Amino acid sequence: MQRINTLLRAVPVWLVYVAGVLPAAVLFYQGLSGALGAEPIKALEHEYGELALQLLVATLAITPLRRLLGLNLMRFRRAIGLLCFFYVSCHLLVWLLLDVQLLGQILADILRRPYITIGMAGFVLMLPLALTSNGISVRRLGPRWRLLHRLTYPAAVLGALHYVMLAKGFQLEPLIYMGVILLLLALRLPSAARLKLA
Repeated sequence: MQRINTLLRAVPVWLVYVAGVLPAAVLFYQGLSGALGAEPIKALEHEYGELALQLLVATLAITPLRRLLGLNLMRFRRAIGLLCFFYVSCHLLVWLLLDVQLLGQILADILRRPYITIGMAGFVLMLPLALTSNGISVRRLGPRWRLLHRLTYPAAVLGALHYVMLAKGFQLEPLIYMGVILLLLALRLPSAARLKLA
């Protein structure tokens, strides 16, 4: 593991950003070229949302991986978190600008459809996290910065719940995301609390 960590230290953080943004451009091109099927807007919306969830899982997994396996990905955590927000924003913009388009309908959907209400709540929780993911905010907020960034946990649950509720009928994939996120959150609990839950 020490050798892997040494190799990871040689990877520049900017490369993570480049590699992370690239799928967004590829998917958008596929949507324009008709490679995403008969409903490219819905497919693009889904793909961006699923990538956001995958990056959210990756963000939550960084601390347990370091504690349990000694794999140190901490220097990439900010980049992965910001990429997660980027894909959530892409998911939202496709829904707003390409799918629904009408402001009145957008507001009605947010108020009347629980899965959209929950998704928007998760996005709102992520906004302050993205805005304060910089060195200046860390210095200015001090200990409050860590407290603020615990909003990641309810945002993650809301994101997974949004996917579960969005799925029509019984689908295993959304439930797997929810289960993995709950497991990663449970691993953050103190040992005594985990024993009580068990």
